[in-house]
Amino acid sequence: MQELLRSNDLVLLSFVTHLLDEAGIAHITFDVHTSAVEGSIGILPRRLMVNGDELNEARCVLRNASISFPAA
Repeated sequence: MQELLRSNDLVLLSFVTHLLDEAGIAHITFDVHTSAVEGSIGILPRRLMVNGDELNEARCVLRNASISFPAA
């Protein structure tokens, strides 16, 4: 698994998750429970992970939706 996106914005993460589902790209969100344990005050961002062989396709989906992400 490789990191596609790291964010505290739950709406953005939900939207990106939807886009990945629509594109048929498997994904998982890391640090959900860690964020909840710290009180969900936004100190620890959640990480959206995808399979390494689908990373470029996932980045293309984000670009097409005008969503920025860190350069690799």
